Amino acid sequence: MEHKPHDAIIMGGGLAGLTLAMQLKGEYPDMDIVVLERHTRPLPEAAFKVGESTVEIAAHYFADTLGLLGHLEAEQIRKFGFRFFFSDGRDDLADVTELGVSAVLPTPSYQIDRGILENFLGEEALRRGIDFREGVTVRGFDIGSGEAAHTVRIRSEAGEAELSARWLLDASGRAGLVRRKLDLTRDNGHHANAVWFRVDDRLEIDQWCDDAEWKDRCHPPERWRSTNHLVGPGYWAWLIPLASGAHSVGIVADATTHPLDTMNTFDKALAWLWKHQPVLARQVEARKDKLLDFAFFRHFSYGCARMFSSDRWALTGEAGAFLDPFYSPGSDFISISNTYITLLVGMDRRGEMLAPHARLFERLFFSFYEGTLRMYRGQYNLFDDPEVLPIKVIWDYAYYWGVLCQIVFQKRLGDAAFIARMGPELLAGAELNTQVQAFFQRWHAVSEKRNRKVMLDQRDLTWFADMNRTLHDVLDDDTLAERLANNVNMMRLLAASIVERAAADHPSLREGSEALIDIDGERTRLFDLVA
Repeated sequence: MEHKPHDAIIMGGGLAGLTLAMQLKGEYPDMDIVVLERHTRPLPEAAFKVGESTVEIAAHYFADTLGLLGHLEAEQIRKFGFRFFFSDGRDDLADVTELGVSAVLPTPSYQIDRGILENFLGEEALRRGIDFREGVTVRGFDIGSGEAAHTVRIRSEAGEAELSARWLLDASGRAGLVRRKLDLTRDNGHHANAVWFRVDDRLEIDQWCDDAEWKDRCHPPERWRSTNHLVGPGYWAWLIPLASGAHSVGIVADATTHPLDTMNTFDKALAWLWKHQPVLARQVEARKDKLLDFAFFRHFSYGCARMFSSDRWALTGEAGAFLDPFYSPGSDFISISNTYITLLVGMDRRGEMLAPHARLFERLFFSFYEGTLRMYRGQYNLFDDPEVLPIKVIWDYAYYWGVLCQIVFQKRLGDAAFIARMGPELLAGAELNTQVQAFFQRWHAVSEKRNRKVMLDQRDLTWFADMNRTLHDVLDDDTLAERLANNVNMMRLLAASIVERAAADHPSLREGSEALIDIDGERTRLFDLVA
C-alpha cells in the first residue's frame, strides 16, 4: 500500500489520459497525478492506434489548451481538409463528383500518427512533473463514496501494490473499466463496423489520375494530405497519411448493408475493395508486401449512462461514450470531457458542492453527444448520393462550426450562466438540426443521384470559409451571444435554401417542409455548388 493518497489516479496513459493529466497539471501545478499505462514506450509508429485524423476542436485543444503546437507543426501533418469522391465501382476519380477545398482553410487541423504523438505525450508528461507509470496493469479498484478515497490495485515489474486517490479518472479506452464495473454501457441505436490497416508507403492519390484539369483543382496539388473518403451505398473508406510515411486505410460500413464477415481479414477487405473501390484496391494490391497491421471493430459506437460523478470519479475518451470516426469527433469529445473534469476538480479543490455541477456538465456533454449522433444514426445510406451528401456535409459543418466550436473556442463549456442565457438559441439549433437530418432522408428517397464530373469547392462558399476563419476570434459574452444568435439564424436560412434547392428538382419535397422554409425576412440562397 502506498500510504500517501494521491490527488488523482488516471487509469490509462493513452491520448485521453495523458492529455487529461497535462490539462490538470497546467491548471493546478501542485496537483499530485498518477497515470497508469499498461503499454511501455517506445510505442510503434504508423501501426499503433487508429484515430489519426483531428478536426478543429481537437486541434485547438492540443495546440492552444495544452501548448502542443510546436509538436503538431514539426512532427505531424497539416490536414488538407475533408475530401470525398463518389467512386463506388468506378476506376477514375477524375470522372466523378469530388467534394473538398481547393486550398486549405485558415483554422488548422492535423493528421496524427498516434505512435509518434503518444510517445511524445509520455515524455512531455514526465517533463511537466506528472507521475507517469508504464507497464502497469490495473488488477482491480474500489470506488469510494462521499469523502472516502478510491483505491486501485496494480501489478508491474516491481510487483503488486495498492494506490489511493481523491479522484479516480477512467481513460482506459474500450476496456471501459468503470463503465463495465458499473454497467453503464448503452446501445445508442447506431450500428456500424470498421476495419482498417496501415501500409508502409505513401498513397499519392494525386497521381492516380492523368487528367490535367483534375490535377490543377487543388493548390498545392496535395490531395494526399486530406482525409480522403471514397464513398458508396452504406459505407465510406478512408485514406489518412501518417507522418512516419505510412498510410492508414479503413472501411466503415453499416452493419446490415455490409456485414463485418465480408471484410474482417485483409484478404476479404481487399476483395471487398476490388468490388466497391477498384481504384483504391489497385494501389493496395501493389503494396501487399508493405502491410503493417490489420484490425477491426464490431459495433464500434456506444453510449454511456454516466460520465461525471459527485463522488469524484469521471470518464473520458472511449472509456465513456463513442460516436463514429466520420468527421473525426473522437478527440473533440476527449477535449470536452477533459475540460469538464478539470473544472470539477477545481471546484472540489475550492470546497464547492460538486453534485449540481456534475449533473449540469453531464447534461451538456450528452446534449453535444446526441446532437452529433444525429449526423450518423440512420444516415449511412446517404453515402452513395452525390447530390444529397455534399449538402449534408456543408450543413453538418455549419452546425459544428456555428454552435459547438463557438462554445469550446470561447471557453464557455462550463459557463452555466452563459449556457442558460443562450438556451433558446442552442435548443433552436438542435431542433433545426434534427429537422434537416430528417429532410436529407426525404430528399435521398427521390434523388436522381447524378454523379457529375465536377469539383464542389467549399472555398467558393464565402460564408463557409468565413466561419472557419473566425473560429479563433476572442469574444466577450455579448459579442458571442450575438454571433451564436446570428449563426442559428444563418442555419435557418441555410435550411430553407436546402429545401429550395431540392424542391427545384422534386417539388413534392416542399410538402411537409413548411417549418424549414417558413422564415421571416429576406430569403437568402447561401450556396450554389453545382453550376
